[in-house]
Formats: sequence, C-alpha cells, structure tokens
Amino acid sequence: MANQTTSQLVPISDIREGVVMLKNGSLRMLLEVSSINFELRSADEQVAILQGFQRFLNSVDFPLQIVVSSRKLDIGPYLKTIDNIAESTENELFKIQVSEYARFIKELSSLSNIMSKKFYIVIPFYIYEKPEAAGLIQSLKGLINPKVVPKKLTDEQFGTYKNQLLQRSELVYSGLVGLGLKIRTFEDEELKKLYYELYNPSK
Repeated sequence: MANQTTSQLVPISDIREGVVMLKNGSLRMLLEVSSINFELRSADEQVAILQGFQRFLNSVDFPLQIVVSSRKLDIGPYLKTIDNIAESTENELFKIQVSEYARFIKELSSLSNIMSKKFYIVIPFYIYEKPEAAGLIQSLKGLINPKVVPKKLTDEQFGTYKNQLLQRSELVYSGLVGLGLKIRTFEDEELKKLYYELYNPSK
C-alpha cells in the first residue's frame, strides 16, 4: 500500500456554517451536551431520566453517534491563579489557607489523574446515490488503495442538506433538553479547533 499523507487520512474536506463536510459527500453536525450527576438523584428521578432517554431514542429515526472525550486536566493555570491570589493578599491567615489549598491540589493531582470529560452528539446526513457497476468496482478498489477524492456540493445542495441536518438537530435538542441537559452548537472556528485537538491529542 502506498504511503499516505496525514490529509488523506483525515475524512474532513471542509467546515462551513457550523456543518462538517466529509470527503464522501456526507455531512455532520456536532452538539455539545452537558452532564448530570445521575447518582445524586433520587430513585424516582433516576427512573424518570431513564424513561425520558428511552423515549428520546425511540423518537429518533436516524443514526446518532455519542462521543465521550476524556482528557487529563491541566491544572497548571488554576494553580498559578491561586498562587497569585496568595501573593497579592495582605491577610496572613487567608494567605496560609490559600497556600494550604494549593498544596492539597498539587498533592491530589500527583496521586491521581484528574480527568475532564466532554460529551458530544454527532448528527449525520448521508447522501445516497444510485449504485452502479462502475461505482461498485471503484469502491472495491478503494479498499485496496484508499484514495478518497472529495465530492463537491453545489450551494443549492448544501443548503438543502443543511436544512435536513437542522431539522434533525432540533429533534435531538428538544429531546435532550427535556432531560435537563444543556445543549450548544459550534461556530466554524470552534469546530476546527475541536477537530484539531482530537487529531492531535498531545497538543
């Protein structure tokens, strides 16, 4: 198999108007979803949440992807802020308390990895085309030599497919908000930054 560049391995061709465009012509919309502390809820509340989530899943007639991103939390900036507060205060007792708190946080982070978790819903829209013999052969060849040529969408096509995605995202939004979750969408620059960090986890 011929060597592939990094850009060939990344399936994204463009990000436009809050929509991720893949090289195969399909589209994705991303929603960030807040979390709830399920364990702290009463038994009745837990049952209500589970039943609500079941109703939400049954109401969706298209595929969804639920993504959980876990990363080690960088507490360096937080500790620096605490140190600055300790240095700027003139109250000696408060300064001691802040310093002890900073020391506790440092010891805690050295004993265990403090992780941050973010939750995302990926909503897809696939553009189905009529299969042809030539297309099938080309697809099989693509398994051996995976060189994907980005499919171009006209402005009219993009607008139509984007509206379909928006309808799906509104359905997801209403279903999850009913469970007490907070949902937010992404601007183009936020999406670019998010995908860059996902493909470069050490950055």
